[in-house]
Amino acid sequence: MYNSNEISKILPHKFPFLLIDRIIEMEEGKYAKGIKNITVTDPVFQGHFPDEHVYPGVLIVEAMAQVGAFAILSEEKNIGKKAYFTKIKEVKFLKTVVPGDTLEITTTLISRRLNVGFANCIACVNGEVVCRGEIAFALSL
Repeated sequence: MYNSNEISKILPHKFPFLLIDRIIEMEEGKYAKGIKNITVTDPVFQGHFPDEHVYPGVLIVEAMAQVGAFAILSEEKNIGKKAYFTKIKEVKFLKTVVPGDTLEITTTLISRRLNVGFANCIACVNGEVVCRGEIAFALSL
């Protein structure tokens, strides 16, 4: 549906911190589903960990937030705004993610009030949940 070039027109993130390769499904302002391909050439693996590559959990959480931010920031009224983390709640890491894996991330907005919102996030590899949690965000005014 959206490739990385199109995503970078909506999100303020750029390489190497744009963590979404594609948005494959979306309903503006409600939810989005995105893909992150984990490759051994990612610079993060130079230090995490050189002898046993494990994709950092904090980057999985950031990728989940970026998928949600895309769903929000693609709305006409939010174009040009930024979404900021305000809370990360009950995030659980259930399996390690390694090079060769493809993260399929679904972020669903559960409530919004003024410029603050909450979303449920799930990241899967091959249909198995590897991370889940809830995030809160605030939109720039």
